[in-house]
Amino acid sequence: MRHGPAVRRRKLGEELRGLRDRAGLTSGEAASLLGWHQSKVSRIETGRTNVKPVDVTRLLDAYGVRDPRARALLEALAGSAGGGDRRRQWWHAYRGLLPPEYRDFISLEAEACTARSVELAVVPGLLQTEAYARAVTRAALDGLPDEKVDALVRVRLARQSVLWADTPLQLSAVVDEAVLRRQVGGPRVMAEQLRKLQEMARLPHVRLQVLPFSVGGHVGLTGPFIIFSFPNISDLDVVVLDHLTSSLYLERKADLEAYSAAFRTLQAHALSPEGSSDLLTRIGDGA
Repeated sequence: MRHGPAVRRRKLGEELRGLRDRAGLTSGEAASLLGWHQSKVSRIETGRTNVKPVDVTRLLDAYGVRDPRARALLEALAGSAGGGDRRRQWWHAYRGLLPPEYRDFISLEAEACTARSVELAVVPGLLQTEAYARAVTRAALDGLPDEKVDALVRVRLARQSVLWADTPLQLSAVVDEAVLRRQVGGPRVMAEQLRKLQEMARLPHVRLQVLPFSVGGHVGLTGPFIIFSFPNISDLDVVVLDHLTSSLYLERKADLEAYSAAFRTLQAHALSPEGSSDLLTRIGDGA
């Protein structure tokens, strides 16, 4: 059965396959060591089935992986891929509402150590106020019943807990100046949203930069994106591109390098965090 997020299963399977190869074992030999059928190892490595953290532990023992941080991450990935403690995966309560791609996205966000975000049209979800989130949801999903809008807003706000965890997500966000000037929800909603951006930007783990209109054309015009990175294992990094009805996940090394370079370029062209704060203040004052 394939119940866990597909991206997590696939990324976990790829990493386990690489560890097996480095250990000099075939999938059949690994299965024999653990008393499994070879098909079980194959399904795990191709992401066709969930894997429990205890099974990941046994595989890591068989492959001679001793690094405690790497082991902890892979066991955590097993949990986020559907085999772990569901009490930590609060989004399962919304399975009937959230499409699989969005559950994948939340899973990635919950396990990541850093996120690099580029937004051209809306405030990044992790920095939105409740009123702004509601206005964006209503605009994007016109005609959705009020109870579903409320549920989606609750999900958006619950996601923000990653910024208040004991080890918070390190967020670097580049937003176009248009994001700050577009009157989503009206002047009062935007005034509150601009104040929240100022407050969040003062957190030590949040870096907010504004790409001013004066930059003109730039590489980010191709569309918004976010890059999630994970501790210790860079091969697990992933780029997420949002579309109207789904999300696209890019995992190839070439794609990651291209989008990482694009993000660095956009950061270099954007205002400094201090300059961005000044612009936020001026826009809030009506400038």
